Amino acid sequence: MLELSWLLIAIPLAGAALLLVWGKGSDRFGHLIATAASAAAFVLGLIMFIELIGRGADDRSVTTSLGTWFEAGRFHVEFAFTFDQLSSLFVLLITGVGTLIHLYSIGYMAHDERRRRFFAYLNLFVAAMLTLVLAADYLVLFLGWEGVGLASYLLIGFWQHKETAAAAANKAFIMNRVGDLGMVIALMTMFATFGTTSIAAVNGAIDSASGSTATALGLLLLVGACGKSAQVPLQAWLLDAMEGPTPVSALIHAATMVTAGVYLVVRSAGIYDASEIARTVVVIVGLVTLLVGAWIGCAKDDIKKVLAGSTMSQIGYMMLAAGLGPAGYAFAIFHLLTHGFFKANMFLGAGSVMHAMDDDVDMRHYGALRRAMPITFVTFGLGYLAIIGFPGMSGFFSKDKIIEAALGYNVWIGLGAMIGAGVTAFYMTRLMMMTFFGEKRWRDEVHPHESPSVMTIPLVVLAAASVLGGVLYLGGWITDWLEPIAGHAEHPHLPVPVIVVQLGVMALVALGVAAGVWLYRRDIPDRAAADSDVSIVTRAGRHEIYTNEVNGALVVLPMRYLTRFLVWLDVRGIDGTVTGTADRIGEASQQLRRTQTGYVRSYALGIFGGALLVVLGLLAVTLA
Repeated sequence: MLELSWLLIAIPLAGAALLLVWGKGSDRFGHLIATAASAAAFVLGLIMFIELIGRGADDRSVTTSLGTWFEAGRFHVEFAFTFDQLSSLFVLLITGVGTLIHLYSIGYMAHDERRRRFFAYLNLFVAAMLTLVLAADYLVLFLGWEGVGLASYLLIGFWQHKETAAAAANKAFIMNRVGDLGMVIALMTMFATFGTTSIAAVNGAIDSASGSTATALGLLLLVGACGKSAQVPLQAWLLDAMEGPTPVSALIHAATMVTAGVYLVVRSAGIYDASEIARTVVVIVGLVTLLVGAWIGCAKDDIKKVLAGSTMSQIGYMMLAAGLGPAGYAFAIFHLLTHGFFKANMFLGAGSVMHAMDDDVDMRHYGALRRAMPITFVTFGLGYLAIIGFPGMSGFFSKDKIIEAALGYNVWIGLGAMIGAGVTAFYMTRLMMMTFFGEKRWRDEVHPHESPSVMTIPLVVLAAASVLGGVLYLGGWITDWLEPIAGHAEHPHLPVPVIVVQLGVMALVALGVAAGVWLYRRDIPDRAAADSDVSIVTRAGRHEIYTNEVNGALVVLPMRYLTRFLVWLDVRGIDGTVTGTADRIGEASQQLRRTQTGYVRSYALGIFGGALLVVLGLLAVTLA
């Protein structure tokens, strides 16, 4: 059965192709085809996962080749896929959460005229992400990598009649191309150094390369990871991507796009283990991003953008853990899985709230929704408890393990991660208070109501997973399962006992919750205060740490002026020279045409005059 891993990709890909080719004839049931395709891939993945568990520890990696993709000289690429401990977890996350998002979308997109196309793009997104995580070669991985970029562009800009949605899609696509440049150079470096781009071959032979080569590869792959996983400095696209339909946000943030960078780093463990410099840079990027994302989450009033800032922050935790090497690889994946559950739960919960509030995303217009939307409130609340790390919830196990590993690596890095946990508790409590508690603040024409069961059932399932996800750590299962790929995770050498760390984290979380409750228990303004009336910290968070302004000043504006200059040069310079020359020749031709009168007497006079000039010229020469 494991040799059929290619079917995991083929099923949703066939669903996408069928819906796009069939056209309007499938409008009435296209959403069912797409949901069934995703569900079928999940069932197949689950069967394969169970079979993998039943195998011995040394026989849990099966690579299947569909043949040679292309061959040029000594460069040979097999179109091959590997189903192993790491890829199997991603398959279940992508197809499982993806199927719930498909189901939820049936209700959310019920009245959209282009629903069939939307579901085709969802299937394409799932197929591309499965290609990425199952690839046995970095070049095949890059194929899925670009497929994810294409699908995200199509889905973020799905409502392209909105200028903001079209601009957000372009922004995401272009910024990811910047990251992809690092991936392309990394692929070239692999081929130049090892003569192959096979993932196993490159990671196995990295010790034979120089330290500078390993560092270069690690940093180049990190550039690609920063683009896909919205890490500083390539994070500016993520909050704008909220312009897409809410199920898209859930799919991007929980199960597909932003997890790709973390997967790439962990899958390239051999490269990062060979370069301490590259790993250190990964740790720094992760720490900076988790704090910046939390900062942004504290300042936004758009419910989806608060969650987007949260995603930046939580992916930062994962990247930080991945930079810790064998001590953190497994915990990065553990937190990735639990985050997939509770973040999908909360994004879909936010969509449920928007559905009830006539698509209003401003939390200042909410309040007291717990009574009108009890199922959404309870399920969202369980996701909230999971993300802040409430004892017993999934996030309590996964995030605390990253903090412990970070403290064992460096005290200051660990303290930064602990502060991030406290800030997470604050901005998520702020979201809960503004949305579900206090007095109602919605407009008179709005009548909040619970979402239909096709939307609430996925919320219930994801809420249960948010609570129970921590069982993956029971008996050290997740670390043992990933050990053949991630290496043995030693217990960190902490400067204080583990219980002190745990109590310290819980104290910071409690402080964040208390601050959120106290500050947002009442008197929430109807509109945002002017920038001049808030602190510089809040102002910076509202403006996403001014990254858009910096990118605009350093990149967009110079490129705009360069483009205008090139257009002017093309129109006035190159085209002007060509068309100007043609115009002058045309004008000369028009003047010459005047000599062609068609009268014989005129031609005879011209001949006579010419002959007379010749005779006079000869006489002048003779006399001289």
